[in-house]
Amino acid sequence: MGKIAIVTDSNSGITPALAKEWGVFVVPMPFFINEKVYYEDLTLTQPEFYRCMEQNAEISTSMPAIGEISDLWEKLLQDYDQVLHIPMSSGLSGSCGAAMALAQDFDGKVQVVDNKRISVTQKLSVREARDMVAMGWSAEKIKKYLEDTQYDSSIYITLNTLYYLKKGGRITPAAAALGTLLRLKPVLQIQGDKLDAYAKSRTLKAAKATMLEAIQKDMRERFHAKENAEDMEISVVYSGTDMTEVEIWKNEVQEVFPNHTLMMDPLSLSVACHIGPGALAITCSKKFQG
Repeated sequence: MGKIAIVTDSNSGITPALAKEWGVFVVPMPFFINEKVYYEDLTLTQPEFYRCMEQNAEISTSMPAIGEISDLWEKLLQDYDQVLHIPMSSGLSGSCGAAMALAQDFDGKVQVVDNKRISVTQKLSVREARDMVAMGWSAEKIKKYLEDTQYDSSIYITLNTLYYLKKGGRITPAAAALGTLLRLKPVLQIQGDKLDAYAKSRTLKAAKATMLEAIQKDMRERFHAKENAEDMEISVVYSGTDMTEVEIWKNEVQEVFPNHTLMMDPLSLSVACHIGPGALAITCSKKFQG
């Protein structure tokens, strides 16, 4: 079996240090802040990003330059037989479609995976791909598995503020004003292609209960998880730099899933752009059984 290089983007939350540890390659996502370009984890850290948010800077995301991706693939193919590229979901960015079009010029040596993941669920896909490479799977076989299981994950998020959804045009100013007036805590979901509304709660406590109920329901009804959900990966996720509520949330999730080793990660900045700091989230994904 030929050597396979695994490539992803920084939407996965895989830092340069972790990429080196795992032996994978990460394309940094560009951000424009007050019209100046920054690259996630290279020239823009999470604390710097949130400081810019607090200062009401103009922040927007962008796709990596196709030329940079092409150059990376060509460089890797000097040492590897194939490249397996795992970008963020095609429903949340055009970068996946652009990579798929570009891969047609590489005569099957580059396999681009659209498995509808982002942030920690995308990170899990990369980790599983590493396991499959170690087992001797081909890039084509890994791509098929990851795409066949693309909807075997859920993310639920509750927000601290509606301001950033309003700023990004994802809700109307009137809806944002009403939600703020009523002090609503919306719960959003990501299941594949979209960031969608799921429920509205009056308090953070109620929002967290809603997320826990939703994730347990998905485990039972969508994923048909085992009784103790030992076949599921569960993560506690957050945005921002204040860890006080995050630690409380992690303890609450641990009480519901006492036999699980919970992963805890920040949401990728491409998601944080739209929801702002202070968000709490929970994810679950079916484990690769090998």
